[in-house]
Amino acid sequence: MTVLAHRLDRTLVIGAPPEAVFKYFTDPVRWAAWWGAGSTIDARPGGRVFVRYPQGTEAVGEVVELAPPSRIVFTYGYVSGKPVPPGGSRVTIHLEPVAGGTRLRLQHDFADPSVRDEHVQGWRYQLSLFANVVADDVQGDVGALVDAWFTMWSDADDASRASRLAALAAPGIRMRDRFSAVEGVDELTRHIAAAQRFMPGLRLRRDGDARHCQGVVLAGWTAVGPDDQPRGRGTNVFTLSPDGRVESVTGFWL
Repeated sequence: MTVLAHRLDRTLVIGAPPEAVFKYFTDPVRWAAWWGAGSTIDARPGGRVFVRYPQGTEAVGEVVELAPPSRIVFTYGYVSGKPVPPGGSRVTIHLEPVAGGTRLRLQHDFADPSVRDEHVQGWRYQLSLFANVVADDVQGDVGALVDAWFTMWSDADDASRASRLAALAAPGIRMRDRFSAVEGVDELTRHIAAAQRFMPGLRLRRDGDARHCQGVVLAGWTAVGPDDQPRGRGTNVFTLSPDGRVESVTGFWL
């Protein structure tokens, strides 16, 4: 039996709960979303693991252990037999809940230290893809979220605005821009009411697509007056929680 004495370790935090992250190791469609079209997994002990990389390289393996939503172990090797034969290495992935979502710990065991070293950048890259795919799925339509945020700022009804903000924002939300330095949903609700008092009729609308990367959203905006004429422009940076609510907003006026 081959001794797998050489280990590669990677750790990262993904902004999603373990149950959502683990689906990408059990659902064949989600598995292919971060490995490449044609990749698939039969998520049961003894089930087949198949990876087809975008450039055509193919890898195969077998599920050894499965403990949703915290642990999966599978063998890994290349169809070509080089640099690792089928069954010639073992991958262990462990998930644990943390404040920012899920900590993923990957351990890849090899028989040869030089082959292990060849895979360091590969896992760095692959897990970066993985983090983005999971975040894009979990956070959903960030454009709609940004639009709801801007619409909420124009809501003149106190109760309606408070209800909208409570649905959109984390309780400890932090807001910073040229006119804002507030924390908490209650404080922000009052701050928006004051903004409406001193800038009546001012509305915000999104400019262009909202861009999302692993829980951070960048969105341009235009402030328009009651006459629908521009009063200012800028960009907001939104930080989202694992459940998709706004944790912080930093606004930059142009």
